[in-house]
Amino acid sequence: MLALLELAPYEMWQYRQYGVEALAARGNKADAIRYAETGRGLNDSPVAIAQACERVLLSSGLVDEAYSRYGLEANQAGTYLATFRAVAKKYPHKPVREILGDLVSISPGEEGKWFAAAKDAGLYDDALALASRTPCDPKTLARAARDYADKQPAFAVGAGVLSLHWLVQGYGYEITGADVWEAYRATLAAAERQGCGAEVKERVCKVIAAETAGGFVRKVLGRELGL
Repeated sequence: MLALLELAPYEMWQYRQYGVEALAARGNKADAIRYAETGRGLNDSPVAIAQACERVLLSSGLVDEAYSRYGLEANQAGTYLATFRAVAKKYPHKPVREILGDLVSISPGEEGKWFAAAKDAGLYDDALALASRTPCDPKTLARAARDYADKQPAFAVGAGVLSLHWLVQGYGYEITGADVWEAYRATLAAAERQGCGAEVKERVCKVIAAETAGGFVRKVLGRELGL
């Protein structure tokens, strides 16, 4: 197999993956990984290579090495939440906070996009901290405020206030007045359950007042808040 691959006119992962499998099947696990890494080309999928190397290490029982070298890249999925779930499922011995932190560290500037993953793991304080660092989808935050009002009211309030914050900053896809009202009502509903309605409404007023006069969110909620 290796001799045959040497005849290929181009080094392509599409072909070289079989060399990796052949070496691994012979028990040459270290050689298999070196072969995979050496053959990296500009047009090759780094995720596919990481997946192959991860399989080799896992088959050798080297779980921690598989995680540290390839686990995060090999389990990239369609969304940030799906990626987190894929890694956590494959490496159940790893604390979820550690997995989340490692994923956040390899995607600088995208901290807010890991909000749903942190929420899914029950890391509510971490979720709010991430959503406050960089933009997070206001609709996702508003849904969290609505859905967690009863079981995690403090988290729900924080998510709702952040939803309004990012709306004021102009973030969100195809935002309508209904989306603004949903975020506002969900925030106040959660605040009432926590027993701090007046205080949270004052916080919301400050968030909305920071928007430029004539801004979209201010137009929607201005009369309600006396702005």
